[in-house]
Order: sequence, then structure tokens, then C-alpha cells
Amino acid sequence: MPHPNAHEAEHEIFIAAPAEAVYALIADVENWPRVFPPTIHVDAVERTGAEERIRIWATANGSVKEWTSRRVLDPQGLRIDFRQEVCAPPVAAMGGAWVIERRSETGTRLRLLHDYRAVGDDPEGLAWIDEAVDRNSRSELAALKANVEFAHSASELTFSFEDSVEIAGSAKDAYDYIHDAHLWPDRLPHVAKVSLQEETPGLQLLEMETRARDGSTHTTASYRVAFPHHRIAYKQVTLPALMNLHTGLWTFTEHGGGVTASSQHTVVINTDAITRILGPAATVADARSYVQRALSANSSATLGYAKRYAESAV
Repeated sequence: MPHPNAHEAEHEIFIAAPAEAVYALIADVENWPRVFPPTIHVDAVERTGAEERIRIWATANGSVKEWTSRRVLDPQGLRIDFRQEVCAPPVAAMGGAWVIERRSETGTRLRLLHDYRAVGDDPEGLAWIDEAVDRNSRSELAALKANVEFAHSASELTFSFEDSVEIAGSAKDAYDYIHDAHLWPDRLPHVAKVSLQEETPGLQLLEMETRARDGSTHTTASYRVAFPHHRIAYKQVTLPALMNLHTGLWTFTEHGGGVTASSQHTVVINTDAITRILGPAATVADARSYVQRALSANSSATLGYAKRYAESAV
């Protein structure tokens, strides 16, 4: 239950889609980085019946925050209650609910409720939370509306793929090679320049200048969440023109014969840039092929160098 002195906020949006479709998108936390612009990564830590515990990394007012929440899912009542279990300052307490209201067979009113307190009830901290809640709520609701209403076209524009390599070495060495991205300009031919910030251990901001096959370069920026020595999840926040979204996951799985290292990508194509980048006759299929070839070439090359590094350390 919220504290009697908690501040409250409510945001709402109307969505031209069935209420059940809206509920399903909110309930599936693993897809949140693809749906909600502020969300970098979500882990479902524990599930018991209708209750679950999730760990979230997301941007708020230009900085990255991490917290753990408990959720209670009610698919019949079309409601999901949430309360932060471990908050990030200046937040002392945070909770709320997603309330989905069926207005017609194809129309839904979605309400996002929040209650919160600042550490020490500090006025500046409260003002920071007010701004973050308002900005992120508006962003999340708009993203939900777009994702639900354009689900059919998004299915053509969204795709995932994976590249893997077998390594006769340790997961730690392979992981370290991917984690230590500040060394990539000296290690990877396609990387021209890197800026890596890691003020909080395990949470990185990676800005990178990458060379294409034609010699041109483009700059990207990604937030990365590291889980030694098993995986590194990331979300690009500065993207090449052909992509509206790019999330990825590096994984390192040990087995009897060594390590399987994989690079997974999920991409949403930016249709507005297709003909400008690829020519007037280019299609969505052309853009998908082009993007996959480019990303796969870089990730496969990186995995190959990580393999060489890990195997030489044996």
C-alpha cells in the first residue's frame, strides 16, 4: 500500500486495439526494451503464480537507474499492480498500476497510476521524480499505443537473428573481450573510435565509431548491462539511419567442450530511410537483408576475435 504522504500521478491514453492485446504487451516484460524507449533491459527474476519479481534498467532524466519491482498480474481484471522493492535514489518508494479499460471491441483506455516519495521527502528529489515520472509515462504510453495499433506492420519491420561461435577456452576470457570495449579500436578492424563510461559497475555507456565496408563511418551509442561472466545486454540509443530500434545480447555458455559465444540482435527497420539509403526501388525486405548483413558481419568478426583471444589464453 502507498504511504499516506505519497505523491500521486495519473496518465492515460486511448488505444485503437482490443484490451487483451494491450494487457499482453504490458505483461510480457522481456519485450519492454523493444516497446518502451526508456527501458534498457528487464530480467524476470522470479515468478510464482500471478506474482513476479523483475529487475529493470531504464533511463530517467538522462541518467540510468536500476530497480527491482514486484508485480501482481490480473488478466481477468485487466490490471497489473507494481511496487518497487529496491529503489534508486532520489526515489524512496514507488508503486502504481496499469489499468486497462475495455471501451469497445477495438478500443481501450489505458491508465498508468503512480504513487511515490523522495528520500527524506526532499523537495528537489521530489521535483526530479515528478519530471521523470511524467516524461517516462508519456513516452511509455505513446510507445504502447504505436506498438499495439501498428502490430501488423511492425511484424514485417521487426526481426531477430543470432550469430554463434564455439570456443575452446573459458567463458570468462571470451566475456572479458566483449566487456572491455575500450580496447576495441586496437583489437577490431571495424572499430575506429570508442568512448566507454562505467560510473556504476556493470552498467556501461558505449559510444563507438564503426567503419563500413565502403570506408565510411557511422557513430552509435548504446547502454550495456553486464552480468559476469555470462551475458551482456544492450540497447542502442543513437542508431544508424535504417534502424528505429536495435537491442542485443552477448551470451557465453560453458559446456563440456568449451564455450558457445553468441550475439543476438533484434531490429526494427526505419521505413522513412529505406529509399534514401538504398535507392528508390528498395523494399523492406532489402532493408532487412542489408541491416542483417552489416550487423552480422561485425558481430561475427567480433566473436571471431574473442575466440582467438580466449583460446590463446588457455
